Amino acid sequence: MFDPSDLKAASGSRGFLIFGGIAIMAVARLTGSVSSSDLPPDRDVAPRRRFARPALLVPLFAATILSASVVTAQSSGSSAKDPADWTEDEEGIPVTDALTIEKCGTCHAPDDKGNLSRISWIRATPEMWSQSIKRMASLNGMQITGDEARSITRYLGTWHGLAPEEAKPVMYMPERRIVEETLIPNDNMKMACASCHAFGQPLSSRRSKREWGLLQSMHSALYSQAEFALERPAGDQPEGRAEDAKPLSHGEVALAWLSENASLNTPEWSAWRPRIRTPRLGGKWLVDADLRGKGRYVGEMTITPAGDDFTTSVTLRSLSTGETLTRSGKGLVYAGYSWRGTSNSGAEPASPADVAKTLREAMWFSPDQSSAEGRWYWGEYHEFGLDVKMTRATGAPVLSAVAPYAVQTGAKGAQIHVYGDALPAGLAPADLDFGSGITVRSVSLVSPGEAVATVDVASDAMIGVRDVALGSSVLTGALPVFNAADYMKVTPETAMARLGGIKYAKGYEQFEAIAWSDGPDGKRGTEDDFAIMPIDASFTMQELPTVTYDDDVKFVGTLSDSGFFDPSFEGPNPERRFSRNNYGEVWVVATAKALKDRKGDPMTSRAYLVTTVPMYRRWDQPEVSQ
Repeated sequence: MFDPSDLKAASGSRGFLIFGGIAIMAVARLTGSVSSSDLPPDRDVAPRRRFARPALLVPLFAATILSASVVTAQSSGSSAKDPADWTEDEEGIPVTDALTIEKCGTCHAPDDKGNLSRISWIRATPEMWSQSIKRMASLNGMQITGDEARSITRYLGTWHGLAPEEAKPVMYMPERRIVEETLIPNDNMKMACASCHAFGQPLSSRRSKREWGLLQSMHSALYSQAEFALERPAGDQPEGRAEDAKPLSHGEVALAWLSENASLNTPEWSAWRPRIRTPRLGGKWLVDADLRGKGRYVGEMTITPAGDDFTTSVTLRSLSTGETLTRSGKGLVYAGYSWRGTSNSGAEPASPADVAKTLREAMWFSPDQSSAEGRWYWGEYHEFGLDVKMTRATGAPVLSAVAPYAVQTGAKGAQIHVYGDALPAGLAPADLDFGSGITVRSVSLVSPGEAVATVDVASDAMIGVRDVALGSSVLTGALPVFNAADYMKVTPETAMARLGGIKYAKGYEQFEAIAWSDGPDGKRGTEDDFAIMPIDASFTMQELPTVTYDDDVKFVGTLSDSGFFDPSFEGPNPERRFSRNNYGEVWVVATAKALKDRKGDPMTSRAYLVTTVPMYRRWDQPEVSQ
């Protein structure tokens, strides 16, 4: 049976458990850099920057806690304060799957239209539905096997899921990326929703107004910090309100915003629902992948239908070392476009960062099933991952990648490798188009999947990121053209590692130095700046002073010259003042080995690294890939 003890269910809003004053001191060191989802709920935090940490989020989902009975009291437009007293007046989505009706219908009351209470008024990603099922088993006593849970997740994730246009902006959640969220529309929504978890969490679902209200009620009932945030007066009140009117709370403003911008019935869903069909992904797909600190990989994935699922065979070649990697795996698709999979190399990984590890795959396939993009990731905290783009091989000439990363204006005889499939034997210079200012002098065909173009780049060629075209195949944003490397950045700019190695696993981090151009306007830090390429740099740590006796550099871990950070062990350290844990904050400084700044000195940049305690409580949904 589905064992509730293994569910990692949400019994509180803590991102991790706090063990004594030592751990609390560690948390206090983090409040300037990370999402408050990683902090205890009774701490008032003001992060320097808002970052989403999908793998560590508290899974809050209203449909699992509150009563599932149908309430027929006052309408949602009345003065009723409690959403449980609102009548559900929006059109629901009937549940047609027999197993879902059997397992869920005992508590979620059906109506004469085939709707199940609560469920029919929510759409969500597979991960969100999986969270719901886990909580139903752990908190409400639902009896369900693992296979049954996966079957219901597949049904709900497809027919009560998101449209492709709705899911794409929040794909960083299933991809387990750490990103600076740009979806938060205003400070009111930040306070109401994103002060405890990523804003991608609510936007991973669509709900009726009543369901959004019930979700808020569940938050207030279970989490005191959420209740405080939701009931505080909103900062920006709607225009036209009377001066003596009671200010709207963050919760009221958030309910109005979510009801309008994340509603159950949307044009995107109405258009996509009749288009959902069994995905036909079988065949060869061209892969272009990038691994931070390791560079580019090119290759192919062969997808073979296997019943309702797929098997995969992958071959990748490192453009840095020439090493060839082979993998085999399996995958499944939700809602006709949303891929979840796993793959194995069969080899023993040489290090935690070795791509030979078992990978989990989250990809978004375009509705026409001609391309895909996503992340193949691994690591205890999902900290390692290949950024992947795939292009379908159709038998006609198609492009998938170019290398090197960029070319400089004024370059003569530069060689650009073009990767793809079915490249014609008679490929001529005139067949390849890199845009104005780039002249193709010659082309040599290495194989049907690779050609080498020798080009001249005019000194006055327009800088920016170019498309590359071969006939009707266009590779967008494939080739940066730059006149100078104006500055560099270290990526990630803000990072988190976790102590471990004794009882808990470590959370590592890999840094990389990237050269950037000021862009056509010549001004640094504007929207037209663009990344050029990774550069060779040496990495060191420097102290980020926060107290007078700061000595974090000595204890947080070790940083290799190539930018790989290995955190120290967890637990109190008797060699440290007050026997503190090895947590701390440091600067990770990169110094370019070749690039010079305008003064002639080696170019430098730095990133902010927090090393904190292990994640004592974890939430994840690995079964959505199985």
